[in-house]
Amino acid sequence: METQLNENQKAAVRHEEGPMLVLAGPGSGKTTVLLCRIHHILERGLAEPAQILALTFSRAAAEEMKERFRRDYGREGVSFGTFHSIFFRILRSRYGWGVERVLQEEERRQILRHILEGTDWEIPDMEEYITQFFTQLAILNSELCPLAAFEPTGLAAEEFRRLYHAYEGYKERHEKMDFDDMLLHCYHLLREDREARGYWQNRFRFVLVDEFQDVNKVQFACLRMLCQPHENLFVVGDDDQSIYSFRGARPDFLLDFRKLYPRAETVTLNINYRSTERIISLAERVISHNKNRFHKGMKGTGTDGDKVTFFLAEDTAKEAECIGEKIAALLDEGIPLEEIAVITRTNLQSGTFARELYRRGIPYVLRDGGRNIYEHWIAKDLLAYLLLAENDATDTALRRILNKPKRYIGKELLAEAEQMPYPLFRSFFACPSLQKWQESHLENLRADLEHIRQKSPYDGLKYVRKVIGYDEYLEEFAAYRRTSPQVLWEIADEIMETVKYAADAKAVRDMLEEMSRQTKTTRKGNGNGVALMTMHGAKGLEFQAVFLPTLIEGVVPHEKGLIAGQSEEERRLFYVAMTRAREKLCLSCVGSRYGRETEPSRFLAELGLDIKALFEKGK
Repeated sequence: METQLNENQKAAVRHEEGPMLVLAGPGSGKTTVLLCRIHHILERGLAEPAQILALTFSRAAAEEMKERFRRDYGREGVSFGTFHSIFFRILRSRYGWGVERVLQEEERRQILRHILEGTDWEIPDMEEYITQFFTQLAILNSELCPLAAFEPTGLAAEEFRRLYHAYEGYKERHEKMDFDDMLLHCYHLLREDREARGYWQNRFRFVLVDEFQDVNKVQFACLRMLCQPHENLFVVGDDDQSIYSFRGARPDFLLDFRKLYPRAETVTLNINYRSTERIISLAERVISHNKNRFHKGMKGTGTDGDKVTFFLAEDTAKEAECIGEKIAALLDEGIPLEEIAVITRTNLQSGTFARELYRRGIPYVLRDGGRNIYEHWIAKDLLAYLLLAENDATDTALRRILNKPKRYIGKELLAEAEQMPYPLFRSFFACPSLQKWQESHLENLRADLEHIRQKSPYDGLKYVRKVIGYDEYLEEFAAYRRTSPQVLWEIADEIMETVKYAADAKAVRDMLEEMSRQTKTTRKGNGNGVALMTMHGAKGLEFQAVFLPTLIEGVVPHEKGLIAGQSEEERRLFYVAMTRAREKLCLSCVGSRYGRETEPSRFLAELGLDIKALFEKGK
């Protein structure tokens, strides 16, 4: 196997002892190098199989490496695993803990549901709220941050702290732990228990880490302790593909590796065996604008390939139509469905392309497990307004939007109205405790519903958002939850785009139900089809043909990332998406989105395209 490697790959494989940093660009054969190095260690007699630890981030990747090593080299006994699995093994050896102690995902969600049922907080979507809590909890734990100093996003700080104490209290009382605790407990064990630390330092004489750019603070702290004093730490990664800051990962540990390990050797794997020269050249041109990075000078194997194409569409519907045509042409050329991908910045964008492919009868697969926005609470709110406008006796719809925006109809008045023998709307006016100012709010709502009734569903929803003030409600809600309202407004925009040509409220409901059904049946694993995925979800994958649509400011780079000061990570996301393509890459942007004019992505200018001139020409 080693004879087939290039010179830089051989240098990485033949490294003997001490720390080493391997900068591995896209498609550069990093897994081959990592496995070849393990074989080299064994052949040289530097360690026994049981003294070698290879870490990665997913169980599937660890199993694949283990099987590939057994197949290629016929050797077993090396520990291949995830950070969680290996750290839990360390904890189990010290404390005797079994897997029954570990909370599974649904168990811990159920614990939080029970805790939240005891609060009176406004939570439009319980499952979304729970997901956000655990996302923030993971960042808190991975950063080894004191609770008092942590500022969560997506949740009010006091709510987060109250939930944190309740959740941690439950685990303590029931002697349970979750996956985050595996890392934390292992960190404290290695730091505080000298005997245990010494045992595992001797046990694992050589530690190899794949995808090193994805490590977080607590993982790296444990690694450093495990590798003392021999420092046989071999890390493989690419700072240009560090895209998981929302999980606590950041490229700093890779960028600072040589400061932390001054005697570390470095080698760069800069030959991309995946993509054509044109794709590699353009990707390099974009990523070179990042300042905080290692220069790698990626190059290919000499195949120029097709030209990277670009088109400008009038709006997202026209863009999807054009991409649908191009996909149909690729299929006619004989390119398999599963070799084509449309890679977007957010899950939300996939809906436009899903609708277009569905219309054309082209199978597709939603590769990310993100939210089904057609069942999002915003979709339910907007539908409720339309249903209530058609029939103001629809009590469930009235309850849903009664204080969206705020109409100051409290729980006491609602309870009083529910005791009346009439439909809820009429009942409010019969309540003795109804105040004049509350009556005024209800009369305004009745007038608003009459206006909506006279409009098409699309225009009716515009009225709900802009005149009634639903967008302002979303803004206030976002401020309370410490998040950006842009994401919520975009969900509302996408829902409206989906039902743009619906004739009435029933048609809107039918469309949302149909799109929801399609979303559920086209998740990962349900047959072959064109892959619809996000830039985050595309990492580690490759396709013959890739489409990168809607390359406009606020989307690519995403406004959320720019607000958080993460413009370099946004550029890395774009770089990752570009380098998923082996042969064909098509970029596109739109002149308007959701009825608003757009600005071309700065990344297009960095590619050397005079997009502003094309925009002017297209107007």
